[in-house]
Amino acid sequence: MVTSSKNVAGHLMEVEIHIKMNEKLFVRDPEQTELGKKIIKNSIGLIHQSGFEAFTFKKLADHIGTTEAGIYRYFENKHRLLIYITSWYWSWVQYRVVFETNNIKDPAIRLKTVIQLLTSTVADDEKVKHINERLLHEIIIAEGSKAYLTKHISEDNRDKLFKPYKDLCSVIAGFITCFNPDYKFPRSLASTIIEVAHQQNFFMHNLPSLTDFANKKNEKNIASYLEEMVFNTIRIRD
Repeated sequence: MVTSSKNVAGHLMEVEIHIKMNEKLFVRDPEQTELGKKIIKNSIGLIHQSGFEAFTFKKLADHIGTTEAGIYRYFENKHRLLIYITSWYWSWVQYRVVFETNNIKDPAIRLKTVIQLLTSTVADDEKVKHINERLLHEIIIAEGSKAYLTKHISEDNRDKLFKPYKDLCSVIAGFITCFNPDYKFPRSLASTIIEVAHQQNFFMHNLPSLTDFANKKNEKNIASYLEEMVFNTIRIRD
């Protein structure tokens, strides 16, 4: 769940985003304390810098000047922390999708807007002070699948830890169905759009022979590819 609050000072209005997270992701809600917010902020920085495998609570504790025990008071293990930040990201993306498409009636333009959001470079959102969305976006591209490619995926799924990702897919699937009510695979295509957007970005920068964008490393090319793929797939045929 995403909520927003407005602080008015003179003629300036500041909007803050508050995302309610699944309580099974944490031992203590990190949003409720300064240390908790520092854990989130700096874990994103360290994972982005050295990768999830090299990331440890000891390194994080040393980095922020606390103890490992202090971090374990918030998160059971580093995998739970990874699911937390990826789930936060998907809720934030859904908020952006709903906000950007709220006044758009044409389902085709809605889908194109989604594709643009998923493929564009992400800027840090000042409405959330302790989370760098640009770094988190890059983590999602490189490390996001590690949140669910585990042996305990079924248990995590029963605890609804992946609900934000599913909710985003449901929104996109709804746009697909609005465009073509007879299309049989809207949810499959919705998750494919998200995964392809990220995989092609990763391949473009790291395994360029797996893309057609090696010579022109530009997210707009990925958007064009996705638009062609999606609309060729769901177009209404006579």
